[in-house]
Amino acid sequence: MRSFFPGWEEKVPLYTPKDKAQGSRKYSEILLQAICSSVPELMGGSADLTGSNLTRVKEAVDFQPPSTGLGTYAGTYIRYGVREHAMGAIMNGLSAYGGIIPFGGTFLNFVSYAAGALRLSALSQHQVIWVATHDSIGLGEDGPTHQPVEVAVHLRAIPNLHFWRPADGNETAAAYIVAMKARHTPSVIALSRQNLPNLVNSTVEHAVKGGYVLHDVADGKENLNIVSTGSEIQIAVAAAEILEKEGIKTRIISLPCWEVFDAQPKEYQLEVFRSGSPYLSLEAYSTTGWQKYSHESYGLTAWGASGPFDKVYEKFGLTGSNVAAVAKKVTEFYQKKGGEVISPLLHAI
Repeated sequence: MRSFFPGWEEKVPLYTPKDKAQGSRKYSEILLQAICSSVPELMGGSADLTGSNLTRVKEAVDFQPPSTGLGTYAGTYIRYGVREHAMGAIMNGLSAYGGIIPFGGTFLNFVSYAAGALRLSALSQHQVIWVATHDSIGLGEDGPTHQPVEVAVHLRAIPNLHFWRPADGNETAAAYIVAMKARHTPSVIALSRQNLPNLVNSTVEHAVKGGYVLHDVADGKENLNIVSTGSEIQIAVAAAEILEKEGIKTRIISLPCWEVFDAQPKEYQLEVFRSGSPYLSLEAYSTTGWQKYSHESYGLTAWGASGPFDKVYEKFGLTGSNVAAVAKKVTEFYQKKGGEVISPLLHAI
């Protein structure tokens, strides 16, 4: 039985477009700092990446033998070492014991080392929260060994797992709120290293649904829809601005969590993914799986690269100008093709 102190959600930080752009890992740190004192069940840790994951709140005490002088057995922060699988297995045990909501940090790519433990979390309905930072090629110079091109495909395929990829501060808040309430479902919250601006029309109320229309067209007669997640949302916004100057009216859909969105009423899903114009997905990952939500997909077809994050994005064509060019080709193709363009969510079975 949960004993959250009343009002913990009121302590969740909220943002406006005027607020400073920060990495979503920083938005995560700010949120954890704000709520941990009101949620005593939270027990955190990191697989030797505390300084990068930003998972340790200021007042935390390490869980350590008192004789070491490094902490106490009353501590609520665990130094797991470079042991992602062990961390995942221990978090499962803490959740199974009861009265504890464990969260653990590592880079998103290294969640793969804990695949067996994470699969068991979902199968056994353990409420475990993974704080998975450095979530894309946007981590930059560490290069392909650290860049999770294919990891999201795997995690999204696991039943009863919420894979979140928030685009700004409010979406990060929404991911944590849903994860905190998902008593029988593990969550992986994929967070950026690079700064993400706080978006116009992004709200917690929208994002807790897993997907929503971030930018609509005034007359409801769009020529194109771009559906995206995380750090690529700002690229979609830039592309839409270019397209609209050329007369191509573009909606933008943010889809931070597929499984949560899929649990929404079908009527709402079809309001977001309405028929009438093509859908182009955009993400700095493998495009596998996006056919469920789009007619065309743009993403990565190979490993990433080492370099400053903006140069890496440019190398793979993940810029506003290039995405606008791709989107224009999609729009022209479907206009020439003719006929009704139905929602990608409409199927016989």
